[in-house]
Amino acid sequence: MAAATMVDKGRPLRILIVHNRYQIRGGEESVVDAEVALLRDHGHEVCLYERDNHEVAGQSRLGLLRDTLWSSSSHADVTRLIREFGADVVHVHNTLPLVSPSVYWAVDAAPGGVALVQTLHNYRWFCPKATLLRDGKICEDCVGKFAWRAVVHRCYRESAVQSAVMATTFGLHTALGSLHRKADRIIALSEFARDKYVLNGFPAERMAIKPNFVPDAGDPLAAASADRTGFLYVGRLSEEKGPHVLVEAAARVPELRFDLAGGGPLGPQLPRRDNIIYSGTVPAASVRDKMRHASMLVLPSLCYEGLPMTLVEAFCNGLPVLASRLGPLATLVEDGVNGLLFNPGDAGDLADKLRWAAAHPAAIRQMGVAARQAYLAHYTPESNYRQLLAIYEDAIVHRRASTSSARLTGT
Repeated sequence: MAAATMVDKGRPLRILIVHNRYQIRGGEESVVDAEVALLRDHGHEVCLYERDNHEVAGQSRLGLLRDTLWSSSSHADVTRLIREFGADVVHVHNTLPLVSPSVYWAVDAAPGGVALVQTLHNYRWFCPKATLLRDGKICEDCVGKFAWRAVVHRCYRESAVQSAVMATTFGLHTALGSLHRKADRIIALSEFARDKYVLNGFPAERMAIKPNFVPDAGDPLAAASADRTGFLYVGRLSEEKGPHVLVEAAARVPELRFDLAGGGPLGPQLPRRDNIIYSGTVPAASVRDKMRHASMLVLPSLCYEGLPMTLVEAFCNGLPVLASRLGPLATLVEDGVNGLLFNPGDAGDLADKLRWAAAHPAAIRQMGVAARQAYLAHYTPESNYRQLLAIYEDAIVHRRASTSSARLTGT
């Protein structure tokens, strides 16, 4: 176990992680679990406070609305845990819907000053749908303003009422400064995401960039093996991820083979073709094995991604990525270096890139080597730990300075 980095010499940090889990496990859950394990492996004390969306089934609509806006129980729980655990830092991931932004106020009111860090995994603070996507196209109508258009368009779960709840919750807490003023550091997953948040009024001076990470999958030579064939999709089969674009492209290149791993609402609607295998949801070990035998991972997203875990996993396994030229993907994937880019939503352009990749296996293998190098440079646990601890330490220093200033001014 490596020695812990700490602001106060002599003891590791005490970190309270706050997260509202989704009903269907996704990338955020993987990130939270990985960061908790990483911090504990480095000697820090971690307390995990979680709510689970399976609890929603036992609540009335009025109770759920109340908790989404302000959860008194989560506020009380976090207040108590800060006191009992003696947290130096509270790191919040997802608050929707049961944790609620009330926890920011609990941290801010903690005696002695406790640093508050938030990771923003999506664009929910200014897009109730969280994806900045409407009708299959990028939509920024609500960026920089109250999200009333999302209510009109029923963006959240195709419901005007639920969209209004989302718009009101985040609009109200934006006006109150619940996160914008109270957080000591706010983590974005990419420069692209940070710029979107700043455009929406987030404090640029307190924004930090830290990508996701995955543990090293092993021998880089094995990860760059020469016997790779076929194209792989890993992820949710839903509109914003663009699997239907890939299926349409696959119809134009019947000589190529595709493996789609994942489940979701589009699954039953996607046409079955002789050159496509639908593997369904597969365990992590099977994903790793598939990545070590495919020639490229295809990310045909139609929305602005955060930082897809599948991209990091692909780079870890020496697998180049063929991605939409859109949002963070356009910079995370270096065209012609560690992957290829195509015009988002354009099945014809995607088919052209697939043909090129199949016709140039040596170039694709070299891109795989570069993908592995990108992983080693940016996405390892060691690199992530250094970045995360630097963010915590900056947050603690900022909180102490703010607390000291408030005492001097009597505010």
